Amino acid sequence: MILPGRPLTRLALCVGILLGPRAVGAQLPDVLDGRAYQAVAGPRATVWYAPGDSLVAVAVLAFLGDQDDLPGLPSGLPDGVTAVLTHSAAAFDQVTGGQVPEWRAGVAIPDLHVLVIPLGEGRSVADPDSRRVLRHEWAHLGLHQSLEGLRIPRWFDEGYAQWASGGWDASQAWQLRVLIALGRAPPLDSLTLSWPRDRASAGAAYLLAASAVAYLLGDSGARGLEIFLDRWRRERTFDGALRATFGVTTGQFEEDWRRHVKDRYGWLFVLSHSAIFWMALALVLLVMARVRHRRNREQMARLRAGEIPDAPAFWDDASPEGEPEDPPGGVERPS
Repeated sequence: MILPGRPLTRLALCVGILLGPRAVGAQLPDVLDGRAYQAVAGPRATVWYAPGDSLVAVAVLAFLGDQDDLPGLPSGLPDGVTAVLTHSAAAFDQVTGGQVPEWRAGVAIPDLHVLVIPLGEGRSVADPDSRRVLRHEWAHLGLHQSLEGLRIPRWFDEGYAQWASGGWDASQAWQLRVLIALGRAPPLDSLTLSWPRDRASAGAAYLLAASAVAYLLGDSGARGLEIFLDRWRRERTFDGALRATFGVTTGQFEEDWRRHVKDRYGWLFVLSHSAIFWMALALVLLVMARVRHRRNREQMARLRAGEIPDAPAFWDDASPEGEPEDPPGGVERPS
């Protein structure tokens, strides 16, 4: 997730105070939500952390320092990054000004070269999802350093970070088909700085943005992205660079992308990936199993009703004198 630096004065001030004198000429607060913060520095980043999180901070610093070059960006970007590992939700809100939705897993503030990661909410930076979040925010900072001073459309910003961090999962694309069919897929240009605050809408927005960037770079990959960003820096406009590199305007690209989603992810694809489909299939199989079981029981009952008994009733009939009677036909009764 990305937050702008300039329009959010309170956010900029909170982070500026936290970052210390080298960043903004201010002093690090003595405490942040009851704890003093310390820093560990590396070649490309400085990590601030609360007491007790030093090992995590060292791991994050090593992870950021070992990052491969981001696709399409000049080597070595981003650099001069400050990572803040907040130990609690209150500390996170104090750093970000309380302007971040509760579903957030991390925040990038490109104008300040800052990324903020919450640690005190049951997350571990060692698991793949958390590392992907770090890479996602890292990608935001790298893209903005590469295009410094240029306006980046929000959908491209978030979509690039998802794509570069490996967060784009094509198996979830069936949801796009449903959103478009129901008219709930907003235009790409509407994905602005007002990123949705509820989790469901935000998930749809991330999916739209990531799929659009993946479609844009589907044939050209990182090389096409590199050419596109280079032209963007020279021409200073997103639309001009898009037209010069890919031969389409923004409006034409969005039409092509929506058509691609409809063609690529048809209803059969949607059904095969939908949880509702699998639940319905499971229910049908359950009903079929019950019907078959009932039919088998009825058939077994009919077969048993027609069977010859093992001991016919006349074997147990006694003569008037109390002696067993001979069976009909003069055949001796077995002893």
